[in-house]
Amino acid sequence: MTDTTTLYDINTPVFSVAPMLDWTDRHCRSYHRILSRRTLLYTEMITTGALIHGDRARHLNFNAGEHPVACQLGGSDPDALADAARMVEDWGYDEVNLNVGCPSDRVQNGRFGACLMLEPQLVGECIAAMKNAVSIPVTTKCRIGVDEQDPEEALDALVAAVLKAGTDAIWVHARKAWLQGLSPKENRDVPPLDYELVYRLKQRHPQVFIGINGGVATLSETQEHLRHVNGVMMGRAAYHSPMQLAGVDRLIFGDPKDDIDAREAVEAFIPYIESELAEGTKLSQITRHMLGTYQGVPGARHFRRIMTTEAVKPGAGIEVVHQALAAVHGSVSGGFGADEPEAAGAPTL
Repeated sequence: MTDTTTLYDINTPVFSVAPMLDWTDRHCRSYHRILSRRTLLYTEMITTGALIHGDRARHLNFNAGEHPVACQLGGSDPDALADAARMVEDWGYDEVNLNVGCPSDRVQNGRFGACLMLEPQLVGECIAAMKNAVSIPVTTKCRIGVDEQDPEEALDALVAAVLKAGTDAIWVHARKAWLQGLSPKENRDVPPLDYELVYRLKQRHPQVFIGINGGVATLSETQEHLRHVNGVMMGRAAYHSPMQLAGVDRLIFGDPKDDIDAREAVEAFIPYIESELAEGTKLSQITRHMLGTYQGVPGARHFRRIMTTEAVKPGAGIEVVHQALAAVHGSVSGGFGADEPEAAGAPTL
């Protein structure tokens, strides 16, 4: 388990992969951990109801090698969130995070996620209940506002409430959420980003850990953000092009090590895949998170094609991964030259 006393030291940057529904499951996180030792990994959002009334192990199980790993909760009942936070801590997570940013209809109907930007006092009560229940860091992930809210006022109100409640860190997705009129996918692209608003928030709270999220596509952008805030959370770019994560430890944290390359990463992941297959996991449940590994590399299309078409077949085993590796690394001799057009094969959110 990670030393949580230093997880949110404002003198040390934090780089994380954002919690993403249907994407950042334990297989995804285990692959990302091979690429970066120090990146903070997040679960998908898990509702309090799913933990209190559902299959707790299915939602919370993770591999010891995933540390540092945080669990994001969705909910708006302080008592239920306190109970769920205890479960998260008991399961061995390094952090528990409250979602105040997801704009989906299901979230709105359940009175949690982004709609909680309209109820900062309630969010503060939720954070306070979670803080009283656990000893691991309790953090908040929010938007800069919803609908017709004034972003500066909405963000300040939310921040004031959670700071009073004792939140250990605040992660800000630097765009509004439109609860009506935009789909969840559109809410990740259409409302304009306002990084400067988050920078000003940090200036007003120099002793508070403030992290930024939204539209971060490269590690060079990450380095620029870290001139203004304490942490950077990368979402879809980390998923579509996971090999970016191979440079995090060196470029963001200054670790003196060579970046792992794509072939080394896939080969290092094979023992995990084999162990999961032995437990009955379907190959496609794992390999779907690896499709962007060779993004932009000659032969990437063939790697993806094999991993998508062959991994879903009944009884598909580790030979599919070896076949995909052989296809991409034999790309020149096999006739797939460097001028091969690249297809957009990674999943879209």
